[in-house]
Amino acid sequence: MRNVTMRAIPLATMVLFTATAQAQVKVGVGGPFTGPNAAFGAQIKNGVEQAAADINEKGGINGQKIELVFGDDVSDPKQGVSVANKFAADGVKFVVGHFNSGVSIPASDVLAENGILQVTPASTNPKFTERGLWNTFRTCGRDDQQGGVAGDYIATALKGKKIAVVHDKTTYGKGLADETKKAMNAKGTTEVLYEGVNTGEKDFAALVGKIKASGADYLYWGGLHTEGGLIVRQMRDAGVKTVLIGADGIATDEFAAIAGPGAEGTLMTFAPDPQRRPEAQAVLKKFEARKFKPEAYTLYSYAALEIVAAAATAAKANDGKKAAEAMRAGKPYKTVIGDIAFDKKGDITRPDYVMYTWKKGADGKIGYVQN
Repeated sequence: MRNVTMRAIPLATMVLFTATAQAQVKVGVGGPFTGPNAAFGAQIKNGVEQAAADINEKGGINGQKIELVFGDDVSDPKQGVSVANKFAADGVKFVVGHFNSGVSIPASDVLAENGILQVTPASTNPKFTERGLWNTFRTCGRDDQQGGVAGDYIATALKGKKIAVVHDKTTYGKGLADETKKAMNAKGTTEVLYEGVNTGEKDFAALVGKIKASGADYLYWGGLHTEGGLIVRQMRDAGVKTVLIGADGIATDEFAAIAGPGAEGTLMTFAPDPQRRPEAQAVLKKFEARKFKPEAYTLYSYAALEIVAAAATAAKANDGKKAAEAMRAGKPYKTVIGDIAFDKKGDITRPDYVMYTWKKGADGKIGYVQN
């Protein structure tokens, strides 16, 4: 056996080393960093990274620097649960994520059991905050609110037009489509077609045939950009001019890249453009310097971590439950997307959705512009 002699280390040095090693608070970041929805994962990742850098520059949270721990859920609920368990094992105190409602909901159960606060910047299904869990919050609105705006627009601005409703069978997509359908039905508009498709499908010839046969002027799409873009492209290839109406799930430039020229004219609901807010301008310059375009949920993710930091500071503890209590107190938090306050469920108290249109810009690229 080899004998090893260790030099004595002064106690003060050991204490200092231990304190330094522990002077971090772990924040989990969950989202689809690979797979078909990686564009949205990049939005979340970049938003949280910039927020962490800015908060750490000011001293961190209660004197502890933020250490980010990333978990790739690939938009899969089972993988999301695995990520949540890993966060718990890694000693994560707070989580920003996930993107998909179908992932955030099961992940939140695991996080709640382990004392971890969760703020999603993008999961809009009502069930996420309706179950009475102590740890669930979101910086975005809900599908019943977004669906209400879409349904009202369809029934009023598009009155007399034929509407088809299609969803991707996911918690988010079907939930949003059904809320929109309910809202437009209540105002006298009945859909000429109601269909569900599977995520990951590539060939929508059968669906396009049904849309054509229905004579639909507009297609309300409850789903994400990948399938939505393919449906638009294949409609145009088949000579079908039906206009797509989407929601926040298509709010990425990749939608237009997939849909092609047919994306022009697409309608979409999303929150008022956060990049127009004066509070966001300094942060936007930082993203510009990093050569990253802060689409859709980038600033919502930045705001999520801002709120976590402010709530933990108010609670004077890097503790999920104490921070959650501070967030449910109703006090507004100043963020890059404006003042945000939460109700007792964990939903924001200023839900707001507006209409956008995808248009060709001066550079020839098609992007979404607030109406």
